[in-house]
Amino acid sequence: MPAYLGTTDYNHTTPERLGVLIVNLGTPAAPTPTAVRRYLKQFLSDPRVIDYPRWLWWLILNGVILQVRPRKSAHAYQQVWTPQGSPLLVHTQALANSLRTSLRNELHADTQVIVGMTYGEPAIAQALQQLHDANVRKLCVLPLFPQYSASTAGSVFDAVSNVLQRWRWLPELHFITQYHDEVAYIDALANSVRKHWQTHDQHHLLMSFHGLPKSYLLAGDPYHCQCHKTARLLAEKLQLKPDEWTLSFQSRVGREEWLRPYTEETLLKYAQHGPKRITAICPGFAVDCLETLEEIAIRNRTDFLGAGGEQFDYVPALNAAADHVSALSDLVKRHVQAWLPLENNHAQRQTLAKQLGALR
Repeated sequence: MPAYLGTTDYNHTTPERLGVLIVNLGTPAAPTPTAVRRYLKQFLSDPRVIDYPRWLWWLILNGVILQVRPRKSAHAYQQVWTPQGSPLLVHTQALANSLRTSLRNELHADTQVIVGMTYGEPAIAQALQQLHDANVRKLCVLPLFPQYSASTAGSVFDAVSNVLQRWRWLPELHFITQYHDEVAYIDALANSVRKHWQTHDQHHLLMSFHGLPKSYLLAGDPYHCQCHKTARLLAEKLQLKPDEWTLSFQSRVGREEWLRPYTEETLLKYAQHGPKRITAICPGFAVDCLETLEEIAIRNRTDFLGAGGEQFDYVPALNAAADHVSALSDLVKRHVQAWLPLENNHAQRQTLAKQLGALR
């Protein structure tokens, strides 16, 4: 018989808790080729991420990519690494800490908020073990990917379900798959742009999202459509005219066609023909990381200015900003309201009514 995870001499009077698992993609443990190679091998071995025949991809990954890319990627990580560690992990943990405080204050309960990474550490399995040890019986999973893709939120679901299959007592589970058009999320993005333009001149707004192979779109993945909706809603909130903003997709690798237009090509075209002054934002990234700090704010900026561009500003990710924390807190509360005591549910219904009113 299989051994399922339980508790030795479990005390059945132990208070049950509500838990929130905050998940981000992941990061290497250090900006070194060895650590990056280990991280990339786990990340790029996920069939949700690379949808190729396994035998073919194994040869490409181990015979080519892991022989070349770790050193190059390690150099990129070194450009943005902080004294506290990886920017993605530092900002994700800060966001989770603020979210924990917010939820505990508003729910009047010892809500457990734990960070897990799909790849690298702290792993999702480690985070779930912490929640299990805290006697969490109602679990909300929040992947920090505003726009859904099988390659991101889908991988989170796989990892969570793989762990929970081994639990003796399964928690009630709520999985938030996306929040790309949430009013509070769009408001937080708009506020960050307005705040940036208060200290910088207002320029053409480039909204750069992480790219995916075009084949994912054709297979039914909604990511492309949700990115476009986020961009449209943000432009409307900022009252931008059609010629005052652009959507693009970054981080393309390999020879396969990816979602267009490509960020690097768009910037080179603008550097030569205008607009030559750009404000860039990455609305698909909840926190700053390698792709925003090194790829956009350093590398793409350098290439743009070197090709004839005149000014390039980057609007930081929302990170642990108060309105971002508030938006995610409201999102979680709305999704778990059925689990709350009646007095909390009344307050949640009032909040929901206000949010629905804002949508009308």
